[in-house]
Amino acid sequence: MAALVTGSAFILAVIFGAVANRVSFCTMGAVTDLTNFGDWRRMRMWLLAIAVAIAGAGALQSAGLVDLSKTIYTTPRVSWLSHLVGGLLFGFGMTISSGCGSKTLIRIGAGNLKSLIVLVFLGIAAYMTLKGLFAVWRTTALDPFRFDVTGLGAKTSDLPAVMAAMGGGLVVKQWLYLVVAAALAFFVFANRDFRDSRDMVFGGIVIGAVIVGGWYVSGHLGYLAEDPTTLEEKFVATNSGRAESFSFTAPVAYLLELLLFWSDQSRVLTFGIAGVLGMIVGSCAMALATGTFRWEGFASIEDLAHHMAGGVLMGFGGVTALGCTIGQGLTGISTLALGSFLALGAIIAGSVAAVRYQMWRLDRTDSQASTQISHQR
Repeated sequence: MAALVTGSAFILAVIFGAVANRVSFCTMGAVTDLTNFGDWRRMRMWLLAIAVAIAGAGALQSAGLVDLSKTIYTTPRVSWLSHLVGGLLFGFGMTISSGCGSKTLIRIGAGNLKSLIVLVFLGIAAYMTLKGLFAVWRTTALDPFRFDVTGLGAKTSDLPAVMAAMGGGLVVKQWLYLVVAAALAFFVFANRDFRDSRDMVFGGIVIGAVIVGGWYVSGHLGYLAEDPTTLEEKFVATNSGRAESFSFTAPVAYLLELLLFWSDQSRVLTFGIAGVLGMIVGSCAMALATGTFRWEGFASIEDLAHHMAGGVLMGFGGVTALGCTIGQGLTGISTLALGSFLALGAIIAGSVAAVRYQMWRLDRTDSQASTQISHQR
């Protein structure tokens, strides 16, 4: 069963990587396009992927194929400060390092060596946040600040459960996934320019469907009601021990751990690790097929420093916020978890802040260059 889970995750990730490479799916790019140029198209593609993921996850839940209450996102105690701080740092880091975790993998597949450096620093920082020095800071300074939805009468922190507990009733809980997905889809397709962008429409639908497929593989195909060894419930080949779909921060750390401790039989291939590898392979295949594979390196020491710092911020922020733009922005949001909304909002805010920072630096550099020229004259 473990081979089925990891193999399926790898295939889904190959599709994700290939399509994302082809349509330039990138959350940081979407935020940059909107902030700098007022161009909503890539943002609408991302929102379409979210709509598909929400609708699909809700359908799996309604059909009894997956239990979204058994994920890391919907636990009753929400570490709100961790979501906010982690999201802000991740958003800032992904912008100064030219892309989030998924985009880093896509760029590696297309020959970008800068992203390989980002991946190494992201993986080290993520591992330190899971089990090392950064974990001490996270667990003592951020994680203790929580709110508990059980005080509202809800067993899980997803929006349908909370609204039902507050008087929304069972009907709200059953239909809210569809309502939210339909509202997002209406907004997305209200724009004619986006409707005419067939590649982006295709990309949003496929990537959203991949997230749904991840839930099905991990939460249904990999689910054991009773593990023969422990006689307890088990989700096969997941690092969290719960149902998972795709995320690209902690799994990079687990890939690094697997490579470093290869001879340790307790380290095995998991859903998340297979997803990381599949993304690179899928992107590489598409880059080679379309003739866009190019080796690329750093232009300057300053460029290197920004990418290294961005990798560290993403590693710490992604683990602290329980996910990246994919882990929280698609997978977490598909469960309608309250914490995922906080993390996603913080990621976007951090990215916007980084874009403003980059524009300020550019203006400052231009101003200094102009001053030097005038003095030379």
